[in-house]
Amino acid sequence: MFYKKKFFASILITNYNKEKFLNNSIKSCLKQSYKNKEIIIFDDCSNDQSLKILKKFSKIKLIKNKKKKYISGPLNQIYGLLNIFKKSKGEIIFLLDSDDEYKLNKLSKVLKMFKTDPNLKFIQDTPYLKSSKKVAKLKNKISLFTIWPSFFPTSCIAIRKNFLKDFFKVAMKHEYPNLEIDARLSIFASLKNEFKVSNKILTNYNYDQSGITSRYNKFSILWWKKRNEAFEYTKFLSKKLKLNFYIGPDYLITKIINFIF
Repeated sequence: MFYKKKFFASILITNYNKEKFLNNSIKSCLKQSYKNKEIIIFDDCSNDQSLKILKKFSKIKLIKNKKKKYISGPLNQIYGLLNIFKKSKGEIIFLLDSDDEYKLNKLSKVLKMFKTDPNLKFIQDTPYLKSSKKVAKLKNKISLFTIWPSFFPTSCIAIRKNFLKDFFKVAMKHEYPNLEIDARLSIFASLKNEFKVSNKILTNYNYDQSGITSRYNKFSILWWKKRNEAFEYTKFLSKKLKLNFYIGPDYLITKIINFIF
């Protein structure tokens, strides 16, 4: 297929203590039929067997962090991603959490989408949830109560390099310690009117109870804090992009609950 020669792809992986999943995650990248790629992984001071596992793979580029920069897991993930993004050479960037896996031929199928649509800048494929053995579904679209889109996890994201570079220029803020990279990128892409989702099931998602997301049980205090950060982040980006920020019922409810607690 002629489009294989056009794109060089970078798979960027951040890892912290994912020894249980890491081997399968890396192998899922190496087994991709699309060969014109690089795999770069940032290990953020893992103290399990992660480094021992990673050293077995000669075809990956390993960047080892010597000292954690932040207390916040989401901020450390973003810091790691930025570091390996600077070293990447791909025109199309694929993101992967080290506890997830790519399905066979994911790269070829996603790159064909980018080839078919030169204006496509950001896309998420649909994940298969391994723990519940079902395909994930987006619950809602933007409404009066939700000003950002429902979105899938980090490992479903593929993005043009220049678009990700634009994101890092305006969207790197350290005041939101609970807001992960998938939320930030999805909000950014939505505000830029570039948010796209494919119904192709190309990612296996593993819910790890020790992972970042597991801390935010729905309607818990921490969940409301994260929601408040998402609103504030959206407001910040809207100002940067010179867009109007909508203050609706959901925003007001979130503010009241955060004020009370």
